[in-house]
Amino acid sequence: MFSVDRRSFLHQAANAGVAWGASSLLGGAFLRAQTSPLSANDVARVYVDSRRVTAPLDRNLFGSFLEHLGRAIYEGVYDPGSKLSDTNGFRKDVIGEIRQMGVPIVRYPGGNFVSGYNWLDGVGPKVSRPRVLDKAWNAINTNQFGTNEFMAWCKAAGTEPLMGLNLGTGTPEEAAALVEYCNLDQGTKWSDLRRKQGFAEPYKVKRWCLGNEMDGPWQIGHMTATEYGLKAQDAARQMRYVDPSLQLIACGSSGPFMPTYLEWDREVLEQCYDYVDGLSLHRYFTNAPADTGGDSSKFLAMNLSMEQQIAETVAVCDLVRGHKRSPKQLWLSFDEWNVWYRARSGDYTNGHHQEAPHLLEEVYNLEDALLVGGLLNSLLRNANRVKVACLAQLINVIAPIMTNANGLLRQTIYYPYNWALQYARGSVLNLLAQSPTYEVAKMGQVPYLDVAGTIDPGDGKLAIFVLNRDLSKPHVVEINWQDITPGQVLVSSVLSGTDLKAFNSFEAPKHVAPQTFDKPSTTGGRTKFEVPARSYTVIQWSA
Repeated sequence: MFSVDRRSFLHQAANAGVAWGASSLLGGAFLRAQTSPLSANDVARVYVDSRRVTAPLDRNLFGSFLEHLGRAIYEGVYDPGSKLSDTNGFRKDVIGEIRQMGVPIVRYPGGNFVSGYNWLDGVGPKVSRPRVLDKAWNAINTNQFGTNEFMAWCKAAGTEPLMGLNLGTGTPEEAAALVEYCNLDQGTKWSDLRRKQGFAEPYKVKRWCLGNEMDGPWQIGHMTATEYGLKAQDAARQMRYVDPSLQLIACGSSGPFMPTYLEWDREVLEQCYDYVDGLSLHRYFTNAPADTGGDSSKFLAMNLSMEQQIAETVAVCDLVRGHKRSPKQLWLSFDEWNVWYRARSGDYTNGHHQEAPHLLEEVYNLEDALLVGGLLNSLLRNANRVKVACLAQLINVIAPIMTNANGLLRQTIYYPYNWALQYARGSVLNLLAQSPTYEVAKMGQVPYLDVAGTIDPGDGKLAIFVLNRDLSKPHVVEINWQDITPGQVLVSSVLSGTDLKAFNSFEAPKHVAPQTFDKPSTTGGRTKFEVPARSYTVIQWSA
């Protein structure tokens, strides 16, 4: 998670994304699939063969993120003074929403915050926990919500923890101690401390992030790639001595805007490849005038640059695998991604030594939601290597859900995220899609229609997700079923509107909301329907 010192980096990020987003991706297999020649009527065609799948879908692809930042924790998930909270201080409305959504995994406690965090400050009797200045965000952390509270919240919300470790000011020994505290039953120093503090059962946390954005000069404890790689190797070894079953994620590059992008990843993995299971990626997307010229047609194509970033990072992972002649293939954890560019500077990133300051409370509009839909499509298409991904963040801070004293608000980006959680199941389909294209500066020809889909072999349900990037025209989509004929349409919804800048508020909570989409019929092995301009659509069929 970036902070105020990163503004110059962030402007470079989007520009880099536009510049290199076309280089190999738009000339490769993906675009050939997306833009095969069309017939004269210019209908977009999608060919579905249920036997052709990219990969089983790991549900953790639709995870999220909570950092001790702004009102994400305090006033977000934990608000003991609220009329809406339970006896643990957890917001009941938030827990109900997360449980209904089915968010599978939540990264915690950071983010930049984790690189200066001592986990021992957040355990034990609350009256004894210190008030600490969080130097990452210049805010006061009361430590009233810590490891045990997070574990209890995860259980209540029906989600799994993805724990972040302090490899900034923290040591590998301290990382291993936290694993011992969380995962061992009893009979050791740290497991017995947990039991003494009232938590008899171990949490058995499976997935752990070895630091956060350690390549960034903004990061507390910033170091070189070789230094970090050796520290991550040591932490991984010590942690596995405690619990050999862990899945460990090394800290990859903070993004394509970094001068050390990809070279950082290579140097890190040369040190720790044999000790880790995954590598992290981060990316935030912007339609700021300084980045895209405020061009919404370019902005809605930026999910293709996410795919380029994934492809390049996979290439580095496999390069190191080849150097080491390793039988192990690393997977990726895209554990920070979202649209974020308005709430970035000045007071938005300075906590002024306050508790739960209002920081990074981005207000999302329709075009943001459309790009989030495209980004989810991109993650689906890369499910063969991306096994974990976290929408950053979950509550109040650059988030799909906002809270106030009286309830919660679903921002525009909530809807495509929730659709993925509800309807993307089973395996990711390897679709052949043909679409008309349009020219994007520095990206070349971009398909108007971006399509992804899943099929659940258990119940046969099939879902198709369609982003229409065309800002002025609807497009006809024809689905050609190669080996199956779908059953009845179970879900048919669209998110669209005439104003790309429209947003939701507590005063107008459904200003931008999904509308029912006419259920398309299937005849002769073909399903034809029209998607509106500026839209993201989901259709789900029974077997």
